[in-house]
Amino acid sequence: MRVLVIDDEPDVVEIVRLTFNLRWPEAEVFAMKTGEEGVTAVEADTPDIVILDIGLPDIDGFEVLQRIRAFSDVPVVMLSARHEEVDKVKGLELGADDYVTKPFSHIELLARVRAVLRRTESQVPASEGPPFEAGPLRIDYAAREVTVDDESVKLTPIEYGLLYHLTRNENRVLTFRTLLAKVWGREYMDETDYLKVHIQHLRRKLGDDPHNDPMIVNERGVGYKFVRRERRPASSGR
Repeated sequence: MRVLVIDDEPDVVEIVRLTFNLRWPEAEVFAMKTGEEGVTAVEADTPDIVILDIGLPDIDGFEVLQRIRAFSDVPVVMLSARHEEVDKVKGLELGADDYVTKPFSHIELLARVRAVLRRTESQVPASEGPPFEAGPLRIDYAAREVTVDDESVKLTPIEYGLLYHLTRNENRVLTFRTLLAKVWGREYMDETDYLKVHIQHLRRKLGDDPHNDPMIVNERGVGYKFVRRERRPASSGR
C-alpha cells in the first residue's frame, strides 16, 4: 500500500507513518509539504490513499482536493485544526471520503482509514433479479449499472450503495442511522452530514428535484425513502 501525506507538519507526518506501520507494516508512506507537490504526486505516483491537510503553505487543502478529483478517485481523508462543521461539509461536497480534526490519536486515524478502505474495497455486491425501473430511471443490479433516459450515470460506491438500499426498500423509510450503518459502517451512525451531502450528489446525478415530486423523499427528522415516479425528471443535472 502506498500512502501519500500532504502536510507540512513533521509531527503529523510521523503520526500517520506510525499509524500505517502498526496496521500495515508493508505500507510505504511518503509526504509532500505543499499542495502543488501533492497534486503532482497523486498524478505521478498513484497512491492508494491520501491524507490531506487543509492548512498548507501554498494553496489550501480544498483546492488540492478539487484538483485531485478532476482526474482521480483515490480515497482522501482530510485533516484540519479547525472544528467548524462548515469545513467538514465543504470537504465532503468536494469529494473527501472522511474528515479528522487535529489533534488526533493514531487509534482514531486508524479507525477512520480502515473504514474508508473497507468502503472502497467492499462495494454493494451485484445481485440477481430483474432490473429496477421507475420512469426514466433503470438499475441493473446484476451489472451494477444505472441509467436515466437511457444515458449511463456514473455513481460513486457510496452513491450506488444509497440508491441500492433505497430502491430495494421502495416506499419504506430507512432511518438516517440505518442508511449510515449500511453504507458507511456502524462507526458512522451519527454522521448525518455525510448522508445529507451524498444524497444531494445522488439526486443531482439522477435529476431528482427535492422540491418537485422527488423520487428520494426526505422524511424530516427520520430518514429517506424511495417513491416510484413515472414522470420524467425536470433536469438530469449531469
